Amino acid sequence: MADSFVLNTGARIPSLGLGTAKTEPGTVGEAVYTAVKAGYRQIDCAPAYRNEKEIGLALKKLFEESVVKREDLFISSKLWSGNHAPEDVPEGIDTTLEDLQLDYLDLFLIHAPVRTEKGAVRTAENYISLDVPATWGAMEKLYDSGKARAIGVSNFSCKRMEDLLAIARVTPAVSQVESHPGWQQTKLRALCQSKGVHISAYSPLGRPGSPAFKGPSFLSNPIVISVAEKLQKTPAQVALRWGLQMGQSVVPKSTNETRIKENFDIFDWSIPEDLMSKFSEIPQIKTLRAEFVVHPQGLYKTVEDFWDGEI
Repeated sequence: MADSFVLNTGARIPSLGLGTAKTEPGTVGEAVYTAVKAGYRQIDCAPAYRNEKEIGLALKKLFEESVVKREDLFISSKLWSGNHAPEDVPEGIDTTLEDLQLDYLDLFLIHAPVRTEKGAVRTAENYISLDVPATWGAMEKLYDSGKARAIGVSNFSCKRMEDLLAIARVTPAVSQVESHPGWQQTKLRALCQSKGVHISAYSPLGRPGSPAFKGPSFLSNPIVISVAEKLQKTPAQVALRWGLQMGQSVVPKSTNETRIKENFDIFDWSIPEDLMSKFSEIPQIKTLRAEFVVHPQGLYKTVEDFWDGEI
């Protein structure tokens, strides 16, 4: 299994990345430093996580100590909901670049199909209608400029992806979504593969312990446990390896040094086809339902509205 996938831009995205979502202040920088020294070459960021300045300091340290060069890393970030207006998109990436102490991003994503007025608090009742063609047009200009060497979207349903593909001059390089053995994104995967859009999986281990987590963890599913035992691997390693063999990059989050290194041990072995086929039997439960976007007077009245019924 290659340690990277080729995007439709010709660039390579590392198969394994470190997620930094909602990591406690004071811990994310050390996690990034540890991960890169362990071999990780992809770091997934976002202003919504409120830790890009700390990540920037860790990256600076890694560069100054010659652990890696900038060109060795694939660093992604995302557009804040208050910067969707075309004139505000450049400010969105410039703030991120300043915080991360970088000149360019390898990937810049529309974080989610949610938009607020600039400066407004991001709450469900404050969401306003999207203008994806206008926002995407501004994203395309960032791609043209080289500030974002690839552009894409996150948390887009199949319908939203189809609508975007219909108007895009620059085809999205990446669709970042929740994807793991317990939520395999079969329909979206087929669409993206047919259009040359790479799927990158956040929460590739599910979201146990998260306030947004719903349902049992697929890591305790008998199939996952059985495969792990047969291969003498952990359920988490099996889940990550499943993602790679499905053709998606994976960005697990951890601040634990042991787990960071354990998650990296997914390249010199594989899941045999007869065991891979068993994953289709795992019950599908979307863990990030996004109830936080729903409000009776808001843009989204139900989670079904937000996901276009794909839940």
